Amino acid sequence: MLFRITLPGLLSLMTIYFFTLQSVDGQSVSVAEFNIRPDTYENVTPSIQKAIEFVQNNNKSTLIFPKGRYDFWPDGAIRAKYFVSNTSTEEEDSSKIKTIGMLFKNVKNLTIDGNGSLFIFHGKMTTIVLDQCENVVLKNIHVDFERPTMSEMRYTNVANKSVELEIHPDAKYDITNNQLIWHGEGWKTTHFHGVEFDTTLKTMRYSDWKVFDKSKATEIRPNLVRFETPENSKPKSGNILTVRDIIRDQVGMLILESKNITLEDVGMHYMHGLGIVSQYTENITMRRITCAPRPETKRIIASSADFMHFSGCSGKVTVLDCTFSGAHDDPINIHGTNLRYTQKLENNKLKLRFMHGQSYGFNAFFSGDSVAFVHSESMQRFANGRVKSVEKLSDREVVVTFENAVPEGLVTNDCVENMTRTPEVLIKGNYFTRTNTRGILLTTPRKAVVENNTFFRTGMSAILIEADAEGWFESGPVRNVTIRNNEFIDCAYQGGPGNAVIAINPSNKLADIKKPVHFNISIENNIFRTFDYPVLYAKSTQGLNFSNNTIIRTHELTAQSENKKMFYFNACSNVQISGTKMEGEVLGKNIKLDNMPKSNLKLSGKEKLTIE
Repeated sequence: MLFRITLPGLLSLMTIYFFTLQSVDGQSVSVAEFNIRPDTYENVTPSIQKAIEFVQNNNKSTLIFPKGRYDFWPDGAIRAKYFVSNTSTEEEDSSKIKTIGMLFKNVKNLTIDGNGSLFIFHGKMTTIVLDQCENVVLKNIHVDFERPTMSEMRYTNVANKSVELEIHPDAKYDITNNQLIWHGEGWKTTHFHGVEFDTTLKTMRYSDWKVFDKSKATEIRPNLVRFETPENSKPKSGNILTVRDIIRDQVGMLILESKNITLEDVGMHYMHGLGIVSQYTENITMRRITCAPRPETKRIIASSADFMHFSGCSGKVTVLDCTFSGAHDDPINIHGTNLRYTQKLENNKLKLRFMHGQSYGFNAFFSGDSVAFVHSESMQRFANGRVKSVEKLSDREVVVTFENAVPEGLVTNDCVENMTRTPEVLIKGNYFTRTNTRGILLTTPRKAVVENNTFFRTGMSAILIEADAEGWFESGPVRNVTIRNNEFIDCAYQGGPGNAVIAINPSNKLADIKKPVHFNISIENNIFRTFDYPVLYAKSTQGLNFSNNTIIRTHELTAQSENKKMFYFNACSNVQISGTKMEGEVLGKNIKLDNMPKSNLKLSGKEKLTIE
């Protein structure tokens, strides 16, 4: 019998053979050894898990994927319970079960090399989990979904009482009883959230699906649907509406209670629920990560919420040379979690509670951790302590025993902040665009540097330094932040109180100059290309330096901020502005002061700014 082997087939066999040979050295293992072949479109999930278990049990150093496409389905996937910060309430997702494409648990000293492979996921899945791992590198892979849970459509024909939507081919739908239903592989959208992309201005703004959900839908042809809409509903033709479900029942990737983790040359082209969540992990490096749709898909959104979310991390968080484009929430969010004091059980024992609906159940304190006791109204860290033991009472409540007596000044609604689980931060050389919210949310008491980044038209502040004990309960006050050599282009176009290109806006109810929340923030050698008034808003900050920055007026977007002040300082002290250059008809050229005397503001003398 004669066998005909085509040239592509021969090359594929040679590739698999090459990677199989690599395991001869005893350190590297190819997934080909487990009869896993690329480009078959078959479900590799169970087989990949066997390969992972083999690598772990035999102390291999490298797991290799021959280049190609690998398809991951929920069938045969490990299902495990994980509580993940900022995801879902008990009502939204009571089980907290994650359907995991690849689970690495207690794995050490391993490199996973995809060689540029494309991992396609199906249904709703958490693509990768690193649980209590150490010294792991994940590199050279691209992650996407066959049917993203985001549905995208373009307004093509806007008439007096009708709108036609050109639906992206990846967005699957049915029309039942004249109503359009978004669905996918084992799911349908029921809790709608919409964001609209202006294809001319390249801006993102909150929108709504309600009008279309209540309008009669008629299919003109596949992927073109006409809606009979109210007369006052006239969206901008050519704009793109993006719609998703608000329920965060999975995440893009979870890195949990791990140490020395590196992602390198990874493309996360769609993530459901929340993005890459690093939770109580020490030392994380994100290098050349592309969080954006694959160009060939012609989609515009790559995550239904944040891109990178760091909660309770320690050591150093490093984000280098990454691209962030197309998030329904913040590209980067770094914070801890404040737990509220609810009951004093003994002199050194407190009952604490997770307060925000979507953040609870995870390990927030560990034996030996240093903590700060925080007055919630003023956000003041007023005393320190050390954890002796932790007892979990429920998913919401824990009992923490401290080595010494808790401070006498502790009052109802005060919080406890874990100071050990706070990271040093470096965010350098990244590009941020196509988000209707912030570029970076940053709260850590350790050294943080944000430099050499470009922020292009973030809807809200490009950088927000917050810290709160009332809303999300995201700790905590900063002590040493440098923002330098960045370029900000037309950011903060959404407007709103406290919104500015850079905003320092803690949640303290009492804005008292004698009780600063944030300390030592330096903003230097940046370029602000802005169409509007607010450049910097700061509240309750001591030691704020704005030096050698350039502000340039742009004209493509229209000024609309209610705050017509270039600088707005509320209860700040030791504020210095120097070396500011202005080009074009820059708006404002003024400073507003609240709850502070002029003596706490120092100008270089060359600044042509009016103080109000």
